[in-house]
Amino acid sequence: MKYAKVEGVTQPVARIVQGGVMLTTKELDKSFSLLDAVLALGGTTIDTAHGYGVGDSERTLGKWLEARKNRDKVVIITKGCHPNADRERVTPYDMTSDLHDSLARLKTDSIDLYLLHRDNPKLPVGPIVEILNEHKKAGKIHAFGGSNWSSARIEEANAYAKQNGLTGFAASSPNFSLADQIKEPWRDCLTLSGPKNAPAREFYAKTKMPLFVWSSLGGGFFSGRFTRDNLATFTNYFDKLCVDCYCTEDNFKRLDRVKQLACERGLSVAQVALAWVLNQPLNVYTLTGCNTADEFKANAAALDVNLTAKELAWLDLQSDAR
Repeated sequence: MKYAKVEGVTQPVARIVQGGVMLTTKELDKSFSLLDAVLALGGTTIDTAHGYGVGDSERTLGKWLEARKNRDKVVIITKGCHPNADRERVTPYDMTSDLHDSLARLKTDSIDLYLLHRDNPKLPVGPIVEILNEHKKAGKIHAFGGSNWSSARIEEANAYAKQNGLTGFAASSPNFSLADQIKEPWRDCLTLSGPKNAPAREFYAKTKMPLFVWSSLGGGFFSGRFTRDNLATFTNYFDKLCVDCYCTEDNFKRLDRVKQLACERGLSVAQVALAWVLNQPLNVYTLTGCNTADEFKANAAALDVNLTAKELAWLDLQSDAR
């Protein structure tokens, strides 16, 4: 495992972050075993959210932290203020309410990195920055950032913080993958992938802001299960999302090249696809929803895969030479 520093977070943060969406109190032993194995492999950083499993993911992680008495060894990332069916929820009230729910579920006094799950660009950024600073000053969060916030909006938030002597956003969490996301899987999701998002990537390359990128493997696109001629056979909710969002001809051409390079290097398809993300000139941490210790170990091995600039361009169809 490799680690790096996120401003405000006291512990080193693992570059491969274990996602917590699969954690559930309905399968407590299985969830505990997964978390035990990930931590033993150096996966000290766990990502969850107020909305995952209607809070059950956070509750499960909290029960594990309490049972293992290892809070000091784990970096917690959680998210709040996801919209519901009735209204937008990026408000000081909802931030405070969701944060206190998360603290109670996680059985901890503080969150290492707190992310706003969505933005509401209709609202001024000032009150958002101010309430986050209040919670940071109170010790309830150590650092904060935005999930699915545009780079322009984050820049605006940090300009406001600087002008008012406050702490700004320390991290961002958009989608980013070799597979270009052609459709948002859920409402108001933002991606850094594809030519149209080059300006946002330039912002992050310049600022070196930590990026906690989700669906780096294209929502399962690089699993090998999806082919050009079997897309109509998928019925599972997440599989159908992958078909709708990632299964394009250009992405299959990328997959063909990933398979070729993986065969030449003795790597898995997923390792090459993940290495493409990790080798970008960005300060990247990947959120991976591993269901087994073997999956996590294989993903962590991608940290040691070096790709040249020519290979990166070739994999992304920017060049036919490598």
